[in-house]
Amino acid sequence: MQHHRGSMTRRQLLARIGLTAGGAMMYQAMSSLGMAAESDWKGPAKLEGNPGGASVLILGAGLAGMTAAYEMRKAGYKVKVLEFNSRPGGRNWTLHGGDSYTELGGATQHCGFDQGLYLNPGPWRIPHHHRAVLSYCKQFGVALESFVQVNYNALLHSQKGFGGKPQRFRDIDADYKGHVAELLAKSTRQRALDQLVSKEDQEILLESLRNWGALDHDFGYVKGRESSERRGFAKYPGGGVSGAPEFSEPFTTSDILRSRLWTALAAGNNYEMQTTMFQPVGGMDQIGKAFARQLEGVIEYQAKVTRIDQDDAGVSVSYQAGGGEHVAKADWCICTIPLSVLSRIPITVGDAMNEAIGKLPYAASVKMGLQFKRRFWEEDEAIYGGISYTDLPITLISYPSTGYHSPGKGVLLGGYVWGLEAYEFTSMSPAERVRKAVEYGAQLHPQYPREFDNGIAVGWHRVPFTHGCFGQWNEELRSQYYSTLCQIDGRIALAGEHISYIPAWQEGAILSALDVAGRLHHKVMATGGRA
Repeated sequence: MQHHRGSMTRRQLLARIGLTAGGAMMYQAMSSLGMAAESDWKGPAKLEGNPGGASVLILGAGLAGMTAAYEMRKAGYKVKVLEFNSRPGGRNWTLHGGDSYTELGGATQHCGFDQGLYLNPGPWRIPHHHRAVLSYCKQFGVALESFVQVNYNALLHSQKGFGGKPQRFRDIDADYKGHVAELLAKSTRQRALDQLVSKEDQEILLESLRNWGALDHDFGYVKGRESSERRGFAKYPGGGVSGAPEFSEPFTTSDILRSRLWTALAAGNNYEMQTTMFQPVGGMDQIGKAFARQLEGVIEYQAKVTRIDQDDAGVSVSYQAGGGEHVAKADWCICTIPLSVLSRIPITVGDAMNEAIGKLPYAASVKMGLQFKRRFWEEDEAIYGGISYTDLPITLISYPSTGYHSPGKGVLLGGYVWGLEAYEFTSMSPAERVRKAVEYGAQLHPQYPREFDNGIAVGWHRVPFTHGCFGQWNEELRSQYYSTLCQIDGRIALAGEHISYIPAWQEGAILSALDVAGRLHHKVMATGGRA
């Protein structure tokens, strides 16, 4: 099947900016595109004052909706949550063995993973600086463990570099840095930097280049102990008579540059991906379940919202549940339904808000979880956690950061597809998506075909409760519509990752909910509370 490669996705663009111009420039670009992942968490919500029995209807039991419900209920509001799914969490979602999932179009998948194994179709890692998420995890007793973002023993793969043979991350990292350090050292020693760097600083620069690039005493990056201690040995030091090590041969400068594998070296340098990263023990859905335990009796599940109305007296929401039509009423409403779905629901708001709701596109993405008969990546290749990167449509393979050396089967994230390829994968049947993930993955791990057991694939544009992965802001759209979407339109306010400067992250959803809860509470206090 031919894969058409069009314009770069924002994530691909940002990766290239980071690699060529550095992390600071990339972060500025992220900010302008609305993707910066810095959190402005200031601590728990402070909703002071008695709301006088005011009621709030919250649409959606994702993290935004449950955060708003938890904080406003704690402040004295009468709270009810309507949730489309039969579970809490929204995109905070984990597929475990025994689960079933039906996508738009009617295809149903039954997850055949062994007990304790899972796929996170949505968020799968938590940055160290997403303090709102981490705070609720601590408050609700959600156990966390480390998520391995960078593993120097993982693989980098290009269809054109090194004859299509995958290389270890550490080899490419060491050789790229070594050759660049050698070139800069030569320029420095040839006095090419005299106009830019003082003689004293040039000596310090040379010292730093030797250290950074593993250069030898002549400032060369060559086969030897210095380079082998970075890139690995051809034969590792051992014991006894045959214990002498054998040094490895670095790749040439040309081979490294032309392979373009260096494009993945900044994977862990971006601020949002720097260690330490976390994951909940047992799957990302542990966070949503923990929130739901705090809201027992508040959430009505399998409630499909069909209409949202308001007037001076309050808010009225029509919904389908249990085979019947129902109406829920409240003084106020916080709607966290993704705009990709909300734009299809009649809602009584002003013209500006109504227009803004229909303008935000949602990113396409597909994830495939693959179960294998054994953890061959550990047993055969000593890969424990981390991510291998490829220029194939699957873009990456992520290895589990838990259960090391466990007997029996294991599950990999066998692909995380973006852009045009995501639309192509979404158009396939789930079984075909899984088959393609195995086919592509075999180019990195030849064990794939004989070790594959079963798989599951989620195309986010076919997910009934989102119709897309996340709100895909750009600078122009944000300048035109973001402030409108932040307004409290009469008695209706919006919240979610799409109403934040951290789209695609759970932190954005929570911070958006805290922000709107605070502003709505201020309005309630100013207007006397109830309708």
